[in-house]
This record gives sequence, structure tokens and C-alpha cells, in this order.
Amino acid sequence: MKSHIAYISGGSNIGNGLLNCKNGIAALTESGACVLKNQSRFYKTEPVDYKNQRWFVNFAVKIETALNPFQLLNKLKSIERDAGRTYDSVRFGPRILDLDIIMYDDIVINSSVLMVPHPRMHKRRFVLRSVCDIDQKIVHPVLKKNMKQLLDELNDKKQGMVRCQ
Repeated sequence: MKSHIAYISGGSNIGNGLLNCKNGIAALTESGACVLKNQSRFYKTEPVDYKNQRWFVNFAVKIETALNPFQLLNKLKSIERDAGRTYDSVRFGPRILDLDIIMYDDIVINSSVLMVPHPRMHKRRFVLRSVCDIDQKIVHPVLKKNMKQLLDELNDKKQGMVRCQ
């Protein structure tokens, strides 16, 4: 069975965000369907879009998996639900755990349920900084720029971000 490399971005701002994120990473690898290859630092980050909420704890991981992108998406949604996430809340609002596929190999998917690479990743400091911790030379398959270039070009200084202790 062919294995694939995927980058997952995660975050939490309900309860113990750092513990929620660590538990999410553990759940991702427990089944054996995903092998953790590398992980970013954890960051406290200012909310984007919906501002009236607590800061998030965010991270990114690089995984190896035999799951196809849609199976991986289902796995991530299952982990979110198991963590207590509900989907009836405000868009971009508070969440106990959020896991997104940022990139999957170098493929591009545009479906009603999944878009890869993530359509807003190049506008999110917390995603770019976290992926740069892992490998700043990975190239965005649509924009044809590496993660460091995208981070350097990001001009939204309002996205506050500090490393977790």
C-alpha cells in the first residue's frame, strides 16, 4: 500500500488548549493509520476572522499515512468529535479541537467536502509559522512558493502569536 505525506494543522481554545492539542496528536497516531514524522512547536495565537474569543493553541504535524485524503478527513473529524467538538457553533468560533489537512503530497483537491491545499493556509500566520518549524522549503502546489516565502510575504501583522512555554 502506498504511503503519503500530509501536513495537518490543529488548534484549540476551549478548556486546556495545549492538552487538547496533544491529545489530538496522540489520537491521530494511536490507530497506526498515521505515523508522526515531525511536529511544530505549540503557539498561542490570536483568533482570526471571529475575534471575540480566547486565543488558540495551534500546531502543525507532518504525518505519513496510507489513508487517502477523504479517509484522512474522516479520521480527523472522528478525532474532533471524540474530543467533544460540536459543529453547531459560530464559523471560525471557539472549538475544543480543530484539525485540518493543510497539504497532502503535492496534490490539489477541489471538492464540496475537501479542498487541498487548505484554501486559507497562505493567509494564516499560525499555519505558515508552524509548517515552517517542520520544513520551510515545502512548496505550495498551487502558489508555487515555499512556506518561508509565504510567511515572509504575509502582511497581516494583526495575527498575534507567541510560543507556548
